[in-house]
Amino acid sequence: MTPVAPTAGSRDLPHPLPEEIRLEGVLHALSDPLRLQVVRELAADGDELSCSHFDLPVTKSTTTHHFRVLRESGVIRQVYRGTAKMNGLRADDLDALFPGLLDSVLGAAARQQERLADG
Repeated sequence: MTPVAPTAGSRDLPHPLPEEIRLEGVLHALSDPLRLQVVRELAADGDELSCSHFDLPVTKSTTTHHFRVLRESGVIRQVYRGTAKMNGLRADDLDALFPGLLDSVLGAAARQQERLADG
């Protein structure tokens, strides 16, 4: 499937094809604590969540930036459902390309959170 650029006025968002997803882009996207928080919430829920579901301590424009980085790196897929922009984790694509990476990162993040909470 060839990506189609959104047309003027279109609400479709561009996403990389699986073969375009790069490890360094994924690692960069996951390196930010707020983006990692979004990914952890998506993984825990296992379904699509709207942007408004996430309570991030930043401005709306910064939140939009974080979601764009996640989408453009291939970590999440964003689609409009009515007026809501829904976000889903591209776990199948990431697991096929980088087996065990997502589980390892999510597990390490959970352990870090426990360690810091105990600290």
